Amino acid sequence: MYSNYGPLCTELYDLTKPVGYSIGGDIEYYLERLKGTKGRVLEAGAGSGRFLIPLLENGYDVEGIDYSPEMLDLCRKHSIERGLKPNLYEGNLSNFSLDSKYEAIVMPTGSFCLIENSKDAMDALLCMYKHLIPGGRLIVDMLLPTDWRTGEITSSYYEISQEEGIAIERKAVEMNWIEQYTLTILKYEKWRNGKLIDSELQRFPLRWYGIEEFKLILTNIGFSNITCSAEYVYNKKPSKEHSLITFEAVRK
Repeated sequence: MYSNYGPLCTELYDLTKPVGYSIGGDIEYYLERLKGTKGRVLEAGAGSGRFLIPLLENGYDVEGIDYSPEMLDLCRKHSIERGLKPNLYEGNLSNFSLDSKYEAIVMPTGSFCLIENSKDAMDALLCMYKHLIPGGRLIVDMLLPTDWRTGEITSSYYEISQEEGIAIERKAVEMNWIEQYTLTILKYEKWRNGKLIDSELQRFPLRWYGIEEFKLILTNIGFSNITCSAEYVYNKKPSKEHSLITFEAVRK
């Protein structure tokens, strides 16, 4: 019934969040936090290259992994257009195995929250830990549902050309306090000259974790020197108003 990052989703993402588009200042923040990094960097959930390509253009040795072939194809296309040829891997974050070890693994803008199953999320963190060199850093964002309203429906329309455009409807279906996730249903419709030519329906869950809970998870996996920062200000103490927290942790 549902698609998972299908062609329409990919096309709209690329239209609204092109390469170099900084979401809330994420690119600038991560570039600052990665200063001095000389070894390989892995972006987990690399997607279309929105974030990965600017890191490459700033001189970092960056590779990417994602489970969406459509997104990876787009990342390759954008990279080739800029004369870049990064190593990109298709794989599940909960069980990937790469030959390289990394000085840093990054996962910006809440991508980690897209891992719906809690066991898969823990497996992903363990997998990333194993792919870091001793002293390597994990930098990962967490989104908190501070502005959630169950039942709220919003819609937007994005023009591709005079003849075509994509409409998206977002319906906030469920807030599950016990299992700690929100569920939104996304409906994409592509129109051409007033006629519907394609549509997709996407189930979009986002899982969240409490700050102390996530610190404990990282500690139990083996990470140390754990910090958390609110709204892309390093070491800014999170409060109940903040919806984006960045965790940074070091492999022992």
